Amino acid sequence: MKEIAKKIKPRIKARIRKNRQIINKKVTNFFDWVKGAELIELNECDTSEDPIRPELDNNFRSSCGRKIFGVKYKGEIHAVMCFAYTNEIPKSVEELDKLSHDAFLQSAMRDQKVGQIAIAYTVWSKKKGGGKLIVKEVFKKIKKSNHLNRLVTLSPLTEMATKFHSRNGAKLLQINETTQNFEYLIIK
Repeated sequence: MKEIAKKIKPRIKARIRKNRQIINKKVTNFFDWVKGAELIELNECDTSEDPIRPELDNNFRSSCGRKIFGVKYKGEIHAVMCFAYTNEIPKSVEELDKLSHDAFLQSAMRDQKVGQIAIAYTVWSKKKGGGKLIVKEVFKKIKKSNHLNRLVTLSPLTEMATKFHSRNGAKLLQINETTQNFEYLIIK
């Protein structure tokens, strides 16, 4: 019995080593794209890919100080985030439209700095890790800005949205009739 165990034991160890190498290689390849990805501002996006708010057209997403950002890797967009600048926290898309429009008009009268709060109202990813990456990159961009002091979401009332934002460090601010707001703490 001991002879059989002696013969099998090295084989098991070798198989474990081989499997560990395979797994490490796959994990490395899996996250390679994250290292080479860059955040870019987009003029438009394919709104039909948006699982949260596909009804909002590109005109809505890019007018009145609203922005569309994407994570680009090897010429392809792997994640998208749309947000608006406001001076107050909206409780609905209609309120987001009004508040971002007001902030945009106020900026025309002042110094061209649109709103103090960035409201992320939709985010999606086509590649594993893309959602978290775009939140992190937009967060960095906001921290560097002179006029933005808050990053708040206008998220749907879903368990998926709650888990996503909670896992990424956001705190629940309020639950509204059809949406919920989370805030990512910005320390400059």
